[in-house]
Amino acid sequence: MTEEPVTVTVKLLDREFLVGCQPDEREGLLAAMTYLDRKMREIRHASRSPGYDRVAVLAALSITHELLMLQRSQNELSGSIGENIAMLRRKLEGALDTPLE
Repeated sequence: MTEEPVTVTVKLLDREFLVGCQPDEREGLLAAMTYLDRKMREIRHASRSPGYDRVAVLAALSITHELLMLQRSQNELSGSIGENIAMLRRKLEGALDTPLE
């Protein structure tokens, strides 16, 4: 049985938005809102043209860049782990194939 969506008030740069989500997604939504609000405030503070739309777009680009860099790192790490596992497996197979004296 699916729970009824809840409405959460999200505040970004002192503007309020109502966002619907599932009850179990509420905490994640609030964490995302906090992160986005902090990022938008940083950009607004450093910007010469602090219009809301501009700040929102720059924050979206910044967060997307962070996400893509994390994904790239994760893919590189996953590849490296896979290579290490394959090397260990070859060593283990080689050791098991070596007759005992």
